[in-house]
Amino acid sequence: MKPNNRGRIVVIGGGAAGFFAAIHAAFNYKDKEVILLEKTNKLLSKVKVSGGGRCNVTHACFDIQQLVKHYPRGEKQLIQAFHQFNTMHTVEWFESREVKLKTENDGRMFPVSNSSQSIVDCLMQEAEKLGVRIWLQTKALEIKRDSRGFQLKLENKEELICEKLIAANGGSSKNSDYEWLKQLGHTVVPPVPSLFTFNVPNAPITALMGLSVQQVKVSISGSKLVQQGPILITHWGFSGPAILKLSAWGARILSETNYAFEFRINWLPQFHFDSLMAFFANIKSERSAKQVKSCPWIEIPKRLWEYFINKAAISEDLKWADISKKQMNKLTEIICNDSYQAKGKTTFKEEFVTCGGVELAEVDFKTMQSKVAPNLFFAGELLDIDGVTGGFNFQAAWTTAWIAAKHLYD
Repeated sequence: MKPNNRGRIVVIGGGAAGFFAAIHAAFNYKDKEVILLEKTNKLLSKVKVSGGGRCNVTHACFDIQQLVKHYPRGEKQLIQAFHQFNTMHTVEWFESREVKLKTENDGRMFPVSNSSQSIVDCLMQEAEKLGVRIWLQTKALEIKRDSRGFQLKLENKEELICEKLIAANGGSSKNSDYEWLKQLGHTVVPPVPSLFTFNVPNAPITALMGLSVQQVKVSISGSKLVQQGPILITHWGFSGPAILKLSAWGARILSETNYAFEFRINWLPQFHFDSLMAFFANIKSERSAKQVKSCPWIEIPKRLWEYFINKAAISEDLKWADISKKQMNKLTEIICNDSYQAKGKTTFKEEFVTCGGVELAEVDFKTMQSKVAPNLFFAGELLDIDGVTGGFNFQAAWTTAWIAAKHLYD
């Protein structure tokens, strides 16, 4: 391939971080040729499926100190990064290109159109307008540094030379995908999955699939891992924000158990064992003629209460007046300390996220440049950064991509 006299910037990865980096590189350095390489024939695939096809662009958290608390890995480094480009800048960038965003009750931000295609079209149009060259089905088999910058040996082209290289090719479960980085001298934290749901094979509670509870506390037995929030019962086990956040914070610990672990649910986190026992004693006195199967809380769906009653071996026609202390103990234990054995995990929808990647100490977060290989920059999930569900992973992608593209020629 003929050398380019203008100088060339190559971006590896056709996802959110790669596109945002390529767009800003082309905008900031109009005299440079920008080429984006994508090894598959699909662009922005995670953007398309995020948020059930609506694209959870970011999260309405505008305080940087609060924002970084949503990242199990990368919190310290992102403080510096978010001072350069944060949620406010993301909203302004998309809205200035006529993609209005809205905030839902849980803080997630989506395009007003409720379609991820709005985000995809915006990024594609911007890349085209700025002259970014996109090469699909182009994988770099080997990447070496040389006097000109980097030499990339490609599957379908002989070689590609560039002055600057932005690696934004996402997280991967395969160690082999990080081999070229190791050859350049980088340390790679072994990748493990993050953001997954818990499988509880053959557990009777899965018969309640589709049922959700808005506020529960979930903890991993034998650890300090605990999260509070909504939970969803599925045909394979448990999902919902409380589970997903727990999977993110516990990604490494749970990987070490080979996803066989005990977890506990407090279905009414406003109570502990003693306070719930006292509450039941009150109910026994005040509702003595009523049947136990009539649920005393609106927070607990009727079918779930019936599940508790059945699990506590309480007959459906038993009245509160006749409930024994042993039965009350059992019911209280189930509600406050319900125990399940996880055996395996399921990726949350199609939003594959990894914990692990390029060691953060080897990256300058003022510029996103490698401290090990000059002229190599990083963006997105290739770094050992990951957020909980809710738009935080996309925000980290936009931020690191913007910074990398800004500082290429400092």
